[in-house]
Amino acid sequence: MNADLETLTALAQLIRGERIAHLATLRQSAPMASMTLYLPDASFTAFHVHVSRLAWHTQDMAQDPRVALSIAQADDGRADPFTLQRISIRGTAENLGAEQPELKRHWLARFPEQAINFELADFSFWRIAPRDARFVAGFGRIHNLSAAELAACAHP
Repeated sequence: MNADLETLTALAQLIRGERIAHLATLRQSAPMASMTLYLPDASFTAFHVHVSRLAWHTQDMAQDPRVALSIAQADDGRADPFTLQRISIRGTAENLGAEQPELKRHWLARFPEQAINFELADFSFWRIAPRDARFVAGFGRIHNLSAAELAACAHP
């Protein structure tokens, strides 16, 4: 990725600053996207979701671990929404199970209202390991990143 420090910093701020993503899975061989909460690890080598096995996206990940996670700047009403920053991360999902004390601590620090989900037996953590990503820093400012380049953006 050929990007300046400002772009790398903007990418790190987008990933850390937003809390909602769209998770795309394959459902019966067709794409399906749904909103989810996410937690990036400090090095951007993993993105975690805490999901119910009753959810379609969880069932889909169990069948086919290929996923995409789309994170975008919230729409602030600007005249040209195409100038909003966004990143699509393609990766592989892995079920980590329910008992992840360190992840749970970080998750609840980011999403305290989600504590109830840890009392339900059908929720577990999934790790999404990035394969590559595409960062749109604004209209016409597009950067393709390998997993290693994405990780390098964690600390510009």
